[in-house]
Formats: sequence, C-alpha cells, structure tokens
Amino acid sequence: MKTLSRIFRHLVTTSADARRIFPAATLDAIQKTIAAGETLHRAEVRLIIEPSLSIQTVLNGTSSRERALELFAIHGIWDTEENCGVLVYIELADHKVEIIADRAANRVIDEVEWREICQTMTAGFARKVYGESVIAAMEKLNVLLHARFPDDGSRPNQLSDQPIML
Repeated sequence: MKTLSRIFRHLVTTSADARRIFPAATLDAIQKTIAAGETLHRAEVRLIIEPSLSIQTVLNGTSSRERALELFAIHGIWDTEENCGVLVYIELADHKVEIIADRAANRVIDEVEWREICQTMTAGFARKVYGESVIAAMEKLNVLLHARFPDDGSRPNQLSDQPIML
C-alpha cells in the first residue's frame, strides 16, 4: 500500500506545482542568497528542486537520498577545487530535503548541523512557507560554511548559483 500511495504522489505532483511553489521571483531571491553566501565562503552550493520522480524510479524503490546522490554526480558538484561542493535537494512529491556534501565539507560539518538546515526547510514547508524557508536555510548554510571555509579571495565561482528546477 505504501508503494501505491508513493506512486500516486509522484503521478500528481507536476512541474506546474513546483513553479507555483517556487515562482521565478522566488528562485531569483534564492539565487541571490546563494551568491551572497559564496562571497563569504569558499564552498560551492547548488539547489536542485525536483517535483517528482519517474514512476519507474519509484517502482525501483529509489529513495530521495539516492536520487540526490545521483544528481550530485550528474551536475559535477563533487568536482570543486577544494572538494567542498554542497547539494541541497528538494523532492516535492515525497516532501523530502536532502543535503549531499563533498568530502571536505563532510569532514568538518556533522550530521546534526546538516539536519538543522533541512529542518529549517521542512518546518517551513509544513506551514506552506516555501521560498522563505529555503532562503532562511541557505542563510544558515552560508553562516555554517563561512565558519568552516572562510573566503580568502583565492578562487572564482566554480558552479552556477542558479537553482535548478527539474
């Protein structure tokens, strides 16, 4: 029964839903927050929003975490000079938020801190405050990354700051 309800959620959650929840102005504000943070730290942050997974992916039992790992690789977030790329993945149909971080970031930031960033978003999503919750989470992430990877002006931006809407 659990699989059927998950299939149904993925069938009915569309890209139109994602655009309604995250309109262009909200995505622009999120991009500005990511860009502002990257002037303070050397990490590279990417945000990917996916409305739903394909039915085959759901039938295969792929979790949101597994999908986030796949997107981390596909989008080259692992391929930064200091190995401090961070993916924030939002999967709308399952109401999941995942953070995948490269080696250097995972060495200095613990699971509790990553979870706090995710909880900022999920708590806001429960109140139907989507854009504001993501911006608040990105601001917290920027503070966290600034403390661990302060900007020294030594490198250019390596990954686009623009959120990806799949």
